[in-house]
Amino acid sequence: MIFTGAKGAPLRSGNFGRAVKWTKTVASVGLAGFYFHDLRHTGNTLAASAGASTRELMHRMGHATMRAALIYQHATSERDREIAAAIDHRIATRARRARSGQA
Repeated sequence: MIFTGAKGAPLRSGNFGRAVKWTKTVASVGLAGFYFHDLRHTGNTLAASAGASTRELMHRMGHATMRAALIYQHATSERDREIAAAIDHRIATRARRARSGQA
């Protein structure tokens, strides 16, 4: 458990921000306007970019439909480069095999 109240119990969503002084805390580290939900979005976006499938994202987030999980699967230029490199590698491997008669 990361966030607990004064008595060590888990915090409820209704008193979380006040109990941890969220607004003041994020402003003090230069992240004014950063919301707690942004942590969930960031974590799941990172999971998606690391290769988590839609089903895996659904499980992590507790969603029953693919629609919500797809929100986190942003296309990024970094991921585009990784996909292009993987495709290039596969083509080069097949071409080498074909030239050597192993196709």
